[in-house]
Amino acid sequence: MTSESPDQVITRVQQARAALAHAAATTDPVGLRIALDELEDALHLARELGVAVPPPTAAQGS
Repeated sequence: MTSESPDQVITRVQQARAALAHAAATTDPVGLRIALDELEDALHLARELGVAVPPPTAAQGS
């Protein structure tokens, strides 16, 4: 099990979304793959813990 609180999980998802948007904007294929993997991991963790994650904002590259 993880020791991350729901707020920490939500923050992790938001940071991963921002990293993915940045990687996509810079057309960095390696960075894009890494950012996508992190987002998938963070969303999986949120699902496992039952954390409701808000939808992405425009700043996160909805």
